[in-house]
Amino acid sequence: MQSEPPVLESAAGTHTIINGKEVVNFASANYLGFIGHEKLLESCTSALEKYGVGSCGPRGFYGTIDVHLDCEARIAKFLGTPDSILYSYGLSTMFSAIPCFCKKGDIIVVDEGVHWGIQNGLYLSRSTIVYFKHNDMESLEKTLEKITAGNQQAKKLRRYIVVEAVYQNSGQIAPLDQIIRLKEKYRFRVLLDESNSFGVLGGSGRGLTEYCGVPIEKIDIVTAAMGHALATEGGFCTGSARVIDHQRLSSSGYVFSASLPPYLASAAITAIDVLEQNPDLTSKLKENIAILWKGLSDMKGLSVASNPESPIVFLRLEKSTGSVKSDLQLLEEIADRALKEESIFVVVSKRSTLDKCPLPVGIRLFVSAAHSESDLLKACSSLKKVAAAVLRDQIHR
Repeated sequence: MQSEPPVLESAAGTHTIINGKEVVNFASANYLGFIGHEKLLESCTSALEKYGVGSCGPRGFYGTIDVHLDCEARIAKFLGTPDSILYSYGLSTMFSAIPCFCKKGDIIVVDEGVHWGIQNGLYLSRSTIVYFKHNDMESLEKTLEKITAGNQQAKKLRRYIVVEAVYQNSGQIAPLDQIIRLKEKYRFRVLLDESNSFGVLGGSGRGLTEYCGVPIEKIDIVTAAMGHALATEGGFCTGSARVIDHQRLSSSGYVFSASLPPYLASAAITAIDVLEQNPDLTSKLKENIAILWKGLSDMKGLSVASNPESPIVFLRLEKSTGSVKSDLQLLEEIADRALKEESIFVVVSKRSTLDKCPLPVGIRLFVSAAHSESDLLKACSSLKKVAAAVLRDQIHR
């Protein structure tokens, strides 16, 4: 079994080179197939020639370049919000936005399945954190009821619900319409991370709000990383002018970090333009997700745990060994053999010792609109073959 992760020797597109061999890539969140897209490359090249590589300064200290403002305006226009703010690094968006609004004494109710970036933001906020069962609205309502029932002090505190649109640790999709109903009933604010749904869900890729038919004004704070569907880097937060202006003064990742390299902001603008001009991209992605989901749904030993419309197809062991370490060894052996024997590159959801997510580990496949049907069918047959060999003892136990 490999001790080091595979090293890519070419762009992380739907096909990439590992150890001199071409493989089909399901390990990169290149949802719209924008890696290597001609228009994005042209946009980056012209921005590099005009602005150079970096900005060498935070936004408030001569690091603001016109393309940053253009990008913030483009995101806000696309999502239908008053304003947006750019961050230099995807994860730092959550690291910074949560403690920017949530302080000691505040109450945050959060899904137990959130990714480590959100967990770290919660820790840095020093707020009172209360977890509810993963994507379980009954558990969320009971938690909100318990916090607010007869507690006059709680009603005076700032109260937040934090969820992901598409959960990185399970591939599940949050039922936003139900969350909004509970938010309004118990008077909480909602912070939604759209990192894996922006550009993916909804008829035009505007994310979970469009997918669930919820007006975006009902969400207090929306964040997203741009390293997935947009195939660039950095992150953004979007919402009311008040929410955005507060971050420009109080959000550590924005105030103290060198601003996003201009060519990445330019690439993000172009990516949104291409998405708007090609609405069939999201349709193609949905078709590809359906093909892969159907092809893997009758797998022996592994079950599909993700939502049928999620771009993250998440495979879990049907029968756990009872040990996370042993489960990981089995899953890593499947991933390793799929790469070496079948040229299918998938990733296991390994977690650091800092990650407190209690959900079962699994194999993640990131589906792209640029995957061909033969790519998807090959992945299905190859994973079934490899999993059957690795889990033979497990299945018949």
